[in-house]
Amino acid sequence: MSSSLSSRARLGTWIESAPVQRVIIGLIVLNALTLGLETSASLMEQMGPLLRTADRVVLAVFVAEITIKLVAFGPRFFRNPWNVFDFLVVGIALVPASGPLAVLRALRVLRVLRLVSTVPRLRFVVDALLKAIPGIASIAGLMLLLFYVFAVMATNLYGDGFPEWFGSIGASMYTLFQIMTLESWSMGIVRPVMAAYPMAWLFFIPFILIATFTMLNLFIGIIVDTMQTMHEAEHESERERFEGSMHQDTDRVLEELSTLRQELAALRTAIDRPQQAASQPPQ
Repeated sequence: MSSSLSSRARLGTWIESAPVQRVIIGLIVLNALTLGLETSASLMEQMGPLLRTADRVVLAVFVAEITIKLVAFGPRFFRNPWNVFDFLVVGIALVPASGPLAVLRALRVLRVLRLVSTVPRLRFVVDALLKAIPGIASIAGLMLLLFYVFAVMATNLYGDGFPEWFGSIGASMYTLFQIMTLESWSMGIVRPVMAAYPMAWLFFIPFILIATFTMLNLFIGIIVDTMQTMHEAEHESERERFEGSMHQDTDRVLEELSTLRQELAALRTAIDRPQQAASQPPQ
């Protein structure tokens, strides 16, 4: 039983070792290139069989990797969200892409996303985005409220003159979204509105200042703050591990010094006894 656990542990260490992971990263990049080349009809006429063979070989390696991890880690495999992600992405590629499931063929490109789970720094960025979701959701709720208020105002102010842009709440919100992205907002929307309503700039400029330059920067601020917090937590964890290692080393050195003192004292005692016996006069 212990030998089986030991072999599984060695297998898990090997599959997650740096050389193996570098090979997996290279295969992911290769698979991304082949999937992109398959979209070219001319290339498929010339290299179609080669590209399809390369795709099958890479998929076989991915399946073998997942299988090895399942054997090595057992149920612990599914406790890691990134392992579950890899399992689902590779599993989708194994579903026969024919008939009603033909749409799944386009999902093969999801295998490229395995690069995120393989490269630690990419995993860090995704983890930061996921942890920033509560803050992002709060900002999104505030922005939705802001859009609704400005959409109601725009519909009442400009709905009659420009029904295609501000004829309803939905149309106004979509137009305001276009303005927020600064896509043709001036010449395409605001200036024609100002031609009919000269004071319209008093409505649009505050909206742009609030929605574009303030709210969107809040999104960036939340993500940056989350990444900084994660960096600090990671550094704190490393510092605690380093201090713990230092304490262990110090305790070991002190223990060795104490043992060495005891051995020296015993050696000194063993040397002194014959000398003391020789210096005593005979009875």
